[in-house]
Amino acid sequence: MVLKSNYTGSTERVTSGSNPSETINDIGSNKALGLQKAQTYSLGLSKQDLMVEKVEAISSWTNQKADSGHESLVSRKQHAESQVDIFDGDTPKILVVDDHAASRMTSVALLAMEGYEIIEADSGFSAIELIAHSSPDLILLDVMMPEMDGFEVCQRIKQNEQTRLIPVIFITALNDRHSRIRGIEVGADDFLTKPFDRLELAARVKSLVRQKRLNEDLDHAEKVLFSIARAIESRDPNTGDHCERLIQLGKAFGEYLKLSRNEIRDLMWGGNLHDIGKVGIPDAILLKQGKLTDEEWKTMRLHVLIGEQICQPLRSTRGVIPIIRHHHERWDGSGYPDGLKGDEIPKLAQIFQIIDIYDALTSERPYKKAYTSEEALSTMEEETKRGWRNPELMKKFADFIRSWQSNPEIKSN
Repeated sequence: MVLKSNYTGSTERVTSGSNPSETINDIGSNKALGLQKAQTYSLGLSKQDLMVEKVEAISSWTNQKADSGHESLVSRKQHAESQVDIFDGDTPKILVVDDHAASRMTSVALLAMEGYEIIEADSGFSAIELIAHSSPDLILLDVMMPEMDGFEVCQRIKQNEQTRLIPVIFITALNDRHSRIRGIEVGADDFLTKPFDRLELAARVKSLVRQKRLNEDLDHAEKVLFSIARAIESRDPNTGDHCERLIQLGKAFGEYLKLSRNEIRDLMWGGNLHDIGKVGIPDAILLKQGKLTDEEWKTMRLHVLIGEQICQPLRSTRGVIPIIRHHHERWDGSGYPDGLKGDEIPKLAQIFQIIDIYDALTSERPYKKAYTSEEALSTMEEETKRGWRNPELMKKFADFIRSWQSNPEIKSN
């Protein structure tokens, strides 16, 4: 069924649900009662903000829904004149989830007056379905709902890679401490209590929508970088799954060293991004089978600087940049690009370099066979004696590899 709203002027589609007649009892079938209810749920509004004609329209709109029979609204989009900044012309989309029609309509009315596009769901199952194909910018979620409550809805949202960045605001009672704690555990981003204050609702929604879009921009930029890195790897068929192996080995060795969560993440990202600067190296040099000339070698060394420049603008890659720039430094200062010595070399760059060399030695290349684990460790220990590696770190790595190789459970985690 398609209805025309007096309030928004937009087309609404009734898709499923139960009896909405409770709306009449809660909001009222006449304009005076509708005005009274709207004022009750809009604490802090000035008489200029809550315009009588809009409240009258809400009441008329409510009556239309009551006359629609035994179908309740699950998905309805609304547009109103913008009362706030609409984010560079791209109207944010808000999903309001509440099985109680009166409470849902209060949220809808206040948000629509702020200029947001509104989608509604009257159950957790309907919400999950709508999220999948509507991609809302924020979800206003009631806690207590039958069959699937707000906690389960939020948990599903936050565990899904495609929806985890959508902010969720839980609607709770004023002193519902248990719901707030449980909400934090399942990943809620904020909480609001009933009755709503319009200014607080608008401020919280606007802030979280802005944060969500910033996070999406960062997420998109990171995916672009990883795609570039994978494309570079695919240009050289000799390296195989080098990046993926570095990610797994970096995670395992980082955990062995008891590094922090962020340091382990940076090591893993380093597996993808350490050679991203090779995108700026000509194929004639990058893919050359024979020995590089001195001039070609100078060009090849530039890849660490190019990689640093590519990743520098992203704050999320700051921890990876030392790995990108310095993973070819040597303990005695004979490496590049800066000739750093000893602990002048960033810790994660030292760790990553050892992982990188080990994987290169144990992988088959056109110019060499794959070394066994012990052959690779022996070669690296010889290089450590020549001053190329951190002796203490090299010993820890050798101990780790031997225990890692002998324990299948460690390798599979």
